[in-house]
Amino acid sequence: MSRLVLLPLVIAGLAASPVALADEPATADVAMFYVNNTWMLVSAFMVFIMHLGFATLEAGMTRAKNTVNILFKNVLILSIGLLTYALVGFNLMYPGESFAGGFFGFGGFGIGIAEADAGITYADGAYTYWTDFIFQAMFAATAATIVSGAVAERIKLAPFLIFSALYVAIVYPIVGMWHWGGGWLAELGFHDFAGSTLVHSVGGWAALAGAWYLGPRLGRYESPEEYRPHSLPLAAIGVFLLWFGWYGFNGGSVLSADPIGVSFVFVTTTLAAAAGVLTAAILSWGVDGKPDLGMALNGALAGLVGITAGADVVSVPEAVIIGGLAGPIVWGGIKLIDGLRIDDPVSAIAVHLVCGIWGTLAVGLFGTDKSIVSQLIGIAATGILCVPSSLLIMVVLDKLFGLRVSEHEEHEGLDLGEHGELAYADFVLHYRGTEEEDARPLASK
Repeated sequence: MSRLVLLPLVIAGLAASPVALADEPATADVAMFYVNNTWMLVSAFMVFIMHLGFATLEAGMTRAKNTVNILFKNVLILSIGLLTYALVGFNLMYPGESFAGGFFGFGGFGIGIAEADAGITYADGAYTYWTDFIFQAMFAATAATIVSGAVAERIKLAPFLIFSALYVAIVYPIVGMWHWGGGWLAELGFHDFAGSTLVHSVGGWAALAGAWYLGPRLGRYESPEEYRPHSLPLAAIGVFLLWFGWYGFNGGSVLSADPIGVSFVFVTTTLAAAAGVLTAAILSWGVDGKPDLGMALNGALAGLVGITAGADVVSVPEAVIIGGLAGPIVWGGIKLIDGLRIDDPVSAIAVHLVCGIWGTLAVGLFGTDKSIVSQLIGIAATGILCVPSSLLIMVVLDKLFGLRVSEHEEHEGLDLGEHGELAYADFVLHYRGTEEEDARPLASK
């Protein structure tokens, strides 16, 4: 008998078989359970790839002499985020019955507790406890990664990693619990499908606090031509990787492999991103006189961040409008933040905070039966918790260890100052100058 003939029989057998899991609910479709669980795991893998996107985007948009430092931070942030979320964050975000008025709850340290044995009964039979953890853990590390780009090229490595650990372990999951964990924002009717506020604005608020507290890079506003991105190809690769991973970010947030739900979210996500590219590119081209690749890339991310809160509840034309408006919003946000002399090398604040706020408000403007008031309250509450928390952690770390590298290290580059190695060690620039200048590697220019 051919494999094509056997396949329908196997699927039918899985759907009808009562043997697989002892705790299987009577209504559960075992075949659909496998499909749901597999899709959620694939989504987690796709969100994981987003960390490579962040790493290459940040590296490309900064100077060559800081590339090792940025890549190292992104590797460590992901690893620290996963471990701290396993130790504390997951049970802060989803405390179960251990609530305190919907504002705080804690289900205990570590994972692998009794819920893990529930098998197919977990999440109404959609997927396993372990799948839920790994999907949520990938989200958690993203919030700290957003901060990395905004404070790039001037922050000490060790204090930043400590900040990331504390932020992912405590601040991010508390905000997430308010809505996704069944807390007070959920009861209020606040809607954030995949994290315009709960992920991107949480990271964006901390990015704003960090960039403001550290101050601009030395000479950033005196000699701006010296602070051009060192590799736009790397930056473009990063944005394409992020766009690809967003299908797991938003598509996985359907929390099942429901064909209509997932495919609809794919469409709204894609068209919002495309609209953001066009409007940001056209606006910057018209105002500045030449097409700006960096602004087009930021437009894609702006559209993606903007649609993330409402990808499941807005119509397709509304998704295009939301993404299309995100383009001018990110363009204006970058100009405003730069005008305030808040130095953000990768435009993380404009992309993730400003467009995260826009996307969350857009749910109230376009989403069916969604209140603009509850959206505003959610935005404000997130900022009220995240900004003071970020500043408190940074001030304490600054007092204990110092937060900013020395002027010598900043001029030399954090690759040599913090790591003693270069990303492009084989490339040396020879030019007429002093003997000391001739010996300096390209990455330190």
